[in-house]
Amino acid sequence: MEQWNMWLDRDLWIAIGIVVAATAVIYTVLRTLVGIVHKRLTTWSKGQDGNWQHFVAVVVGRTNRTLLLAFSLLLALRLPDLPGSWQAALSHTWFVALALQIALWVDTGVRLWSRSLVVGKHGGSGYNPVMTTIISIMVLIVVWSVMLLSILANLGVDITALVASLGVGGIAVALAVQTVLSDVFASLSIGVDKPFEIGDFVVFGEVAGSIEHIGLKTTRIRSLSGEQVVCANADLLRQIVHNYKRMDTRRIVFKFGISYDTPSDKVRQVSERVGEIIRATPKTKFDRAHFLGFDESQLTFEVVYIVQSSDYNQYMDIQQEINLQLLDALRELDVRFALPRRDLRLVGERMPTLKVAGLPQQEHEMDDQEQRLPRFS
Repeated sequence: MEQWNMWLDRDLWIAIGIVVAATAVIYTVLRTLVGIVHKRLTTWSKGQDGNWQHFVAVVVGRTNRTLLLAFSLLLALRLPDLPGSWQAALSHTWFVALALQIALWVDTGVRLWSRSLVVGKHGGSGYNPVMTTIISIMVLIVVWSVMLLSILANLGVDITALVASLGVGGIAVALAVQTVLSDVFASLSIGVDKPFEIGDFVVFGEVAGSIEHIGLKTTRIRSLSGEQVVCANADLLRQIVHNYKRMDTRRIVFKFGISYDTPSDKVRQVSERVGEIIRATPKTKFDRAHFLGFDESQLTFEVVYIVQSSDYNQYMDIQQEINLQLLDALRELDVRFALPRRDLRLVGERMPTLKVAGLPQQEHEMDDQEQRLPRFS
């Protein structure tokens, strides 16, 4: 009977009416303020997705309406006089609502940050999406874990044992999947350090090809012969990787040989003509051309020049043009390219010198008995 009398109490209904009216007013005001701020920031950041106004506008737009209503109700409940137990419960509710809303704002900010890293400024290519995904997941796990533990601690739950058990469990899981985790962190290192990116042409060990995909555990490379090579990220980082995509210029060294019959004045002219040919070739920078030394069957020249391009096909076109012009220049100078040769001289009886193609010049002495040739009747 007393319970029915409580509900028939006029003061109670007046207090409830005040709370409901105050909640509606406060909610309307807060909702209007949030809408105005969001609209203004959205207008300022129009067409500029990477600036801070855009980030703040999206984060403000993530304000939860249910939590906003809860805030309005909690503010309205401060108007009437409530018992002490109700005040304690309201203080816990305040913390829970605030922690949830802050976690939602941070969640939105982390996702926007990771997306901006992937896209990059002005729509260009940014960081490795795998790396940004790993970082965003780790940050979100930390944020929501801290939020949950804070709420439990505020409600009076002893979280010491929970934190200790989570730490022990985390160590056990890490030991069980340490191989996978090493590849995952290697992927994170690739994303941060960026030794190569998708589309780069790399060479390491016996593998040469273009990077197709950088995953959590493996990197996939399309080799020159056509097959796909899958390499673990941790194993890949242990090797020396040559990234030819980032090569701005090529230093080219090549050699050729001319005949020993060439006079010394023409040998000097060969070096000069090589320099003239390379200087006249587009996208090249001449370094040097020298008569290097006396090799077997030839006078060896060494030529060094720089190709002002990283394109391999363009380098081969330039080298081909230099070779063709070098052929014409040596014909004009009446200089012959060297061919391997060997001279065999028989000492004793007067016999002509035998020149054997493909062998270096070498003298052999033969006694009279060895010089006699067999006769056939």
